[in-house]
Amino acid sequence: MLDHEDLKWIATASTELNSILQQISRYADLAKQHKGEYNYIEMMADRVEMASKKSQELFDRVTSKILAATGGKAPAQSEPAKAPAFTVLQHPEKSAPVPQMPTRSKQGVPAGRRVKPQRRTLSPAPVEAPPEFKVRNPKGNRELILVVEDEVEIAEFVCQTLMDEGYKVILANDGFDALKIYQHVSNQIGLVILDFFLPVMDGDAVFEELRALNPNVNVVLSSGFAEQSKLSTMLSHGLRGFIPKPYTRAKLLEQVRSTLDAARQPSR
Repeated sequence: MLDHEDLKWIATASTELNSILQQISRYADLAKQHKGEYNYIEMMADRVEMASKKSQELFDRVTSKILAATGGKAPAQSEPAKAPAFTVLQHPEKSAPVPQMPTRSKQGVPAGRRVKPQRRTLSPAPVEAPPEFKVRNPKGNRELILVVEDEVEIAEFVCQTLMDEGYKVILANDGFDALKIYQHVSNQIGLVILDFFLPVMDGDAVFEELRALNPNVNVVLSSGFAEQSKLSTMLSHGLRGFIPKPYTRAKLLEQVRSTLDAARQPSR
């Protein structure tokens, strides 16, 4: 009834569904602990929609095989299940600054005003960057660098150091924001400086999402600690370098420049 390829597909889809459900759990707890500080409800609703569609795909694949094996007709593709509407006590204004992100855990969700779910799109076509993410030093004469860092003091140190050297900079406080920015201006970003430990999703997960958007994405990992096995895997998947924290201004600039210059070299 189910052949080898079917079983492989089901295993992959189940793994993806489990990963999505874990992200929903993180968003739910962050929404509960930090009401009104950030729009985790929309982020969670987006993942619920993805989980609903993946569940529908699993159901359709299995039932079509069962019906085919029993002489019945395969069911027509049904409409994907709609994501349920979530509610929140307060909703931040879009123009509000993005706060420092908290640590993560696993619990419930607040109630209140309805928020319409929004799906992330992965269109490679360049569009204008979201207004809440400003380019710092927009008239700089060097490359645009995306800094993904949730620790305020470190983020400001990195951004100011880069701006002093003429680089243009966009700051993201978590992985979700980093992906949102990269979707919109990937063709302009020369380098991503990515912290390993981030709210919502860790650096290795962000790296994989960036690679899905652009297999040749130029990323340098920055962390005070990273599991060696994960770091090795990331390097084998195209990570350009690693900057151990704490680092000096000189070390940061050296790594940034050498990585950007190496990316310009023609592949052999």
